[in-house]
Amino acid sequence: MTIPSKYDASKVEDKWYDYWMKNNYFHSTPDEREPYTIVIPPPNVTGVLHMGHMLNNTIQDVLIRRARLLGKNACWVPGTDHASIATEAKVVAKLKEQGISKNDLTREEFLQHAFDWKNEYGGKILEQLKKLGASCDWERTAFTMDPEMSESVIKVFVDLYNKGLIYRGYRMVNWDPEAKTTLSDEEVIHEERQGNLYYLEYKIEGSTDTLTIATTRPETIFGDTAICINPNDERFTHLKGKKAIVPLCGRIIPIIEDEYVDLEFGTGCLKVTPAHDENDKNLGDKHHLEVIDIFNDDASLNSFGLHYAGKDRFVVRKEIAKELEAKGILTKTEIHTNKVGTSERTKAVIEPRLSDQWFLKMTDLAKPAIDAVLGDDNNINLVPKKFENTYRHWMENIRDWNISRQLWWGQQIPAYYFGDGKEDFVVAENIEQALVLAQEKTKNDKLTTKDLKQDEDALDTWFSSWLWPMSVFDGIRNPENEEIKYYYPTNDLVTGPDILFFWVARMIIAGYEYKDEKPFKNVYLTGLVRDKQRRKMSKSLGNSPDALNLIKEFGADGVRVGLLLSAPAGNDILFDQDLCQQGKGFANKIWNAFRLIKGWEIDENLAQPETAKIGLAWYDAKFNKALTEIEDHFSKYRLSDALMTIYKLIMDDFSSWLLEIVKPAYQQPIDAKTYHAIIEVLENNLKVLHPFMPFLTEEIWQYITDRTPEEALIVAKYPIQKEFDAQIISSFEVATDVVSGIRTIRKDKNISFKDAVELFVIDNDKLTKQFDIVVQKLTNTSTINYISEKVEGASFRVKSNEYFVPISIENIDVEAEIEKLSAELKRAQGFLVGVQKKLSNERFVSNAPEKVIALERKKEADTLAKIETIINSLNGLK
Repeated sequence: MTIPSKYDASKVEDKWYDYWMKNNYFHSTPDEREPYTIVIPPPNVTGVLHMGHMLNNTIQDVLIRRARLLGKNACWVPGTDHASIATEAKVVAKLKEQGISKNDLTREEFLQHAFDWKNEYGGKILEQLKKLGASCDWERTAFTMDPEMSESVIKVFVDLYNKGLIYRGYRMVNWDPEAKTTLSDEEVIHEERQGNLYYLEYKIEGSTDTLTIATTRPETIFGDTAICINPNDERFTHLKGKKAIVPLCGRIIPIIEDEYVDLEFGTGCLKVTPAHDENDKNLGDKHHLEVIDIFNDDASLNSFGLHYAGKDRFVVRKEIAKELEAKGILTKTEIHTNKVGTSERTKAVIEPRLSDQWFLKMTDLAKPAIDAVLGDDNNINLVPKKFENTYRHWMENIRDWNISRQLWWGQQIPAYYFGDGKEDFVVAENIEQALVLAQEKTKNDKLTTKDLKQDEDALDTWFSSWLWPMSVFDGIRNPENEEIKYYYPTNDLVTGPDILFFWVARMIIAGYEYKDEKPFKNVYLTGLVRDKQRRKMSKSLGNSPDALNLIKEFGADGVRVGLLLSAPAGNDILFDQDLCQQGKGFANKIWNAFRLIKGWEIDENLAQPETAKIGLAWYDAKFNKALTEIEDHFSKYRLSDALMTIYKLIMDDFSSWLLEIVKPAYQQPIDAKTYHAIIEVLENNLKVLHPFMPFLTEEIWQYITDRTPEEALIVAKYPIQKEFDAQIISSFEVATDVVSGIRTIRKDKNISFKDAVELFVIDNDKLTKQFDIVVQKLTNTSTINYISEKVEGASFRVKSNEYFVPISIENIDVEAEIEKLSAELKRAQGFLVGVQKKLSNERFVSNAPEKVIALERKKEADTLAKIETIINSLNGLK
């Protein structure tokens, strides 16, 4: 079998991925083995592979491949999330290009377009993950809008409603005017932005008095229904019980009193707009104020906005400021920084809006989930631990979850209305069950399904994905089925800290509510992928490399290594493309080492040399020590450290030392015993490296010898940890220092490796002599002599031992040595001229501190001594 001279990832990766797929290694079914289960954080069906996905899924693949090698029944469930807001936006945009408006379609027609889009473009990311080597059980691929998944979601909604945990309420919600839907509090990002504080004069009814109000939103004056003053504010005592006139629209509004008003902010009095601010709404409820909603669903002004009707809120803000200033109502403007809520998905500025929405009561549901992570039993382990504080803050301050969205793409809320009243509805899994309930509720058995109208809203996407670890195993519809009992709870969840509350906490809540059990044991929270300047990678900054192009350039294994080497547990990843190059270089180094071994001729009659015997004994200890370290790193999710341990083991211990120790002399054969031992060592190296570099390792594994599908590396048996001899490792470290010392002398003295040298040792430390023969082989040392007195020659120390190499002119490349010493002499003489020039300068000698002058005189003396030594060495060579 001809082994290619270079490792070409582009010719290897598709070959082995197809082989793994063909032999069904990724598929799992329940059996007698211990299960090891991971569910993928389902990427948006709209998504394409980016650096965050690359890191997250590389980590998952490392864990799943290692579990497979450890003999566990490894099951990695892939899938995608329907991503309500993002997907609906893409479908609406595509329809718009075709001249179709969503408003002109029925729900069913729109959903057909959405599914067509999903079938054409969706799930692209899963195909891209295959290029990375992700060994998911693709037969289990799930989609959060699959019929059985949707059925599970509806079943849970109905159950929670029947438990009294889901209710319909008229609340101030976060309105995304671009997506035209509500958002939960967690989907709103609060950003500091610089704006203005506008000071407006309100006239007092029946008086020439005025009152100045400071506001950041002058466009909302059309929704003002009161002015509020603090009853303890003596500045406004004269206004108690009076009324004010709203500028431009002339509406008369009461002046109310409430200690809520901050005496220090703005002018000390507040305009109250109950329809457009949560705090104003609370004030309005307390004082029974009118509620006037001035916005359309796209945040343009409605008819209450008078001549601004139909214009966007931000356009109106600029225009109304000019009008108010022209009319003398706007008295001054100040720059003001405040926090603005924006939509996580569309980036639109959130508009507080009163609306009928569906909510889930969270306080009681959250209690088991708090105990699971923060309680004494520590049922769920967050890695790194620092995220426990974040989790505690969110969970202990949890608010009711707004679970309804004004969208069509998603699971439609299973509430059915039979009348015009707010309570004229029933909740059921389907319309037939709803009809029975409606007939009972109305006591009208003449009602038909035609009299029922299902709620138009869809459920929040997270209300689907919070069931993911259960619903992928059909654990909601069939809670006692074989798969949910075998695979649940899952083992590890790998995800980003940005969805610790959105998704992780909610899955924990759902797990305890529906299985009375945690959904996973460990949550490994990766850092964000940033560039070398610590900037978050994004399309807008143009600092995020194309994931697939990286794979083409460096190979999937090279990229995996590059990502993991830059990914310390739980910290942000400062991604450097050079690390991918390092990964590619690592692959080439391993390939070349393998080719070297396979190039050796084997002689069955040769006895095993002592050098090989002791070298293999040392490496066995070193390998088992590394195995112990790797296991410790994995237990703490320090995958970067585990990889670095393997990297050093293979690059340094295996390639640089062991192969040099056992390598036969030039054009000489190797004994069979050593050769077979080295192959076994190589195979063990490949096993521990396989989870990180699956393609390269499988390629080499299959080249070593003919293998059946049952003997493929992907399903090989991971090496078993054994006790190791720490002393032999320690002794070898001394031997490597000795080798390095001799090699340095050879280099410094230009002594060719083919010329043998002698080594003399003053053995002060009484170090073991077991590696002497290895030192001799690696340095071409003819004899090692243990002595009590120093000998002439080049010397070095290791610990307290002194080592001497006598230098014979016959050993030295005289011309090269003369050239080197002459260059050293020239440098030393040049340095001496500079020092002596300084010392001959009377001004310097007179003014410089004594310490400085002493230092310069020492430099002069040392350099003169060095020059004398070099001249003597040169004279000895002539």
